[in-house]
Amino acid sequence: MKPSQNRSIIIRCMALLFAAVLAAASVLPAGVAAARAKSSCGPGCDRYDVVVIGSEIQGVLLAKAARDLGLKVIILDPRSKPGGELIQGQMLVLDQPNDNQKRSLVQGEIRRLFNGYNAGTIRKEEEFNRYFQSVIKNIPVKSSIRIEKAEVVPRGKEKAIQSLTYRTKDGKQHKAEAEYFVENTDFNALTSKLDVKRIPGMESIYNGKKPDHMAATLMLRFKNVDWNELHEQVLLDYPLTNVQKKYGPNTYVDWNTATGFSNLTFQYKPKDDQLVFRGINSTYQRNGQVIMNALLIFNVDPANPESVRSAVEKGKAEAPHILKFLQKHIPGYKNAELDGFPDYLYIRDYNRFETDYILDYPDVMSGKMFWDNVSIGGYSVDLQAVRAIPKGIGFGKPNRYGMPLRSFQLKNYENVLVAGKNVGATIKAYGTARIMPNTALAAETIGIILGKELKHKRLKQLTQADFQRIHKYLERNYGIVLNR
Repeated sequence: MKPSQNRSIIIRCMALLFAAVLAAASVLPAGVAAARAKSSCGPGCDRYDVVVIGSEIQGVLLAKAARDLGLKVIILDPRSKPGGELIQGQMLVLDQPNDNQKRSLVQGEIRRLFNGYNAGTIRKEEEFNRYFQSVIKNIPVKSSIRIEKAEVVPRGKEKAIQSLTYRTKDGKQHKAEAEYFVENTDFNALTSKLDVKRIPGMESIYNGKKPDHMAATLMLRFKNVDWNELHEQVLLDYPLTNVQKKYGPNTYVDWNTATGFSNLTFQYKPKDDQLVFRGINSTYQRNGQVIMNALLIFNVDPANPESVRSAVEKGKAEAPHILKFLQKHIPGYKNAELDGFPDYLYIRDYNRFETDYILDYPDVMSGKMFWDNVSIGGYSVDLQAVRAIPKGIGFGKPNRYGMPLRSFQLKNYENVLVAGKNVGATIKAYGTARIMPNTALAAETIGIILGKELKHKRLKQLTQADFQRIHKYLERNYGIVLNR
């Protein structure tokens, strides 16, 4: 045989061997395949185990849990500063899920925040900031990024994001590859780039023709509030049935919170019809300072910076008029003053897209538990106002219910997860599932599962038997109980 023929045979054999290696890599355990792929990411490209888009607290908890277990993670944040709803929107009035026996359902790392909140040691902006910084510490963050392209490839019967191309605020283009990508913004920064189907929103409650979302909120901050007077004046009208008859449903005041007063607040007529002043859902922060979740703003598009900017400015312009109303009508506010504004909104609702399992109203009301639970949820089914339903609407109080991993796995995508308010749920189920502790626990749990299982299995390969083992591990090592 001629030397040239030998070389030809050798080259063909090497080509066949290389093809076999590539084919084998596609079915290797994820950690092994990822390790081999890291060297082939290419110039200008960085490879990670998990890329989280956005810095809402839920996705930060997912990133922290995964990083603590050795995974390489990064947060790519379209916002100019990290913190999302909790920090930039200053949504510092925390809602706590309880079961029907009044037992708290808050679990996981977020419980540290709620314990401080309930004890009165985490109430003010700087205290929430310290908590947030303790969670995001040591996690790489790039702010002010803009996603330019998601490269999608086939993966089995589904699709997968192979890489994201994004641009940083200095104008430079970057590429990131990852085992998993997580949508963690309140305006679909990632999922809007994909081929996805929207879950019907508030329009389905009143048979509307166009997509509709619950109103956003500009949080109101006050100082020089006499909380003792507010508390004492309401006590004079006890029992509670008399208080609610006088001031409106759900009116309640203790040493820490004040809610209700809708009989008074709905008498207020905003200067701009995009706004509604609802009941004074507020927290006493100490030393005469109060933060209030009460000023609703309709038709805000969080994906449109101009829409957000305009809403913030309208809220700021309305605030002095609201202050005068409170000074005249609400006990304890006679000498109150405005105490600055957040630079962003609390966005409670936007587009959500189909997941492998869409949590439904019968699921939550029947207390359904799932074999792949990643959270135990609670809280009333609370749908806030839209123009067609200006006072909002409720649909009862579930006891406790499971939230499955499948409700956080984007449908038809093998490696895309959704966090926080992006949870896959029908609008009624979303009215309870959206509460922060519910989705925060789910995100942290998913981060832990990624950290423990990625070396061996993909998330969509996990079985019921796997989850029995995982649930035992979570209870033993983290005190997180998800199977009862």
